[in-house]
Amino acid sequence: MENPLNKFTKKDLYFSIITGLLTGFLAWKIFIFLELPEFVGISYAWLTVLIPILWILGVNLGYFLGQWLGFFDQFGKFSAIGFTNAAVYFGILNILIFWSGLNRGLWYSVFVAIAFIIATSISYFWNKFWTFSSSAKSGFAGGQSENQISGEEFGKFLTVSAIAGLVSVSVASLVVNLTNPVFGLTLDQWANVGGVAGSAVALVFSFAGFKLAVFRK
Repeated sequence: MENPLNKFTKKDLYFSIITGLLTGFLAWKIFIFLELPEFVGISYAWLTVLIPILWILGVNLGYFLGQWLGFFDQFGKFSAIGFTNAAVYFGILNILIFWSGLNRGLWYSVFVAIAFIIATSISYFWNKFWTFSSSAKSGFAGGQSENQISGEEFGKFLTVSAIAGLVSVSVASLVVNLTNPVFGLTLDQWANVGGVAGSAVALVFSFAGFKLAVFRK
């Protein structure tokens, strides 16, 4: 059985650090906007250091579990990108809420859709070049390298993402527009709870769709 530590490459390290730094920074700023109390009086800036470490550990955990269930080799990286996507998604969502002052109703659903489209478009490149290392073939002789983008592949990606987006928007909108905040949460915080719920459901659907239909080798 292959040592899972031998699977962790420089590429994994670089992507873990870059996506982890981005996630930590965005989470820090989002928590400030939502006026969440600091953890034991310490600024959330520490997330910019902690999260890259967690991403490295998570990818290695995926390789470790992949010894028994092969899909975990990719799922560890997909999860890291998924959380990074979520940070981008919530960053954009909260910017739109802050800019407009709207956190419910039809415009909230529009904001969710905009944030999801932007975050998902970015995730295509991260998933293609890191998670799945896709090498889709074109109709030309010899195919294409994994660093080239296939129109057919991107079309499938958009299809899966569109369906996942509808799932995300539907779940988030149901939570926010049909229920009231609980546990003393503000409307802005409750808007993010709806986004979390939608993203969680869409994450599972997206992984299955990307692996089986988009980046299938």
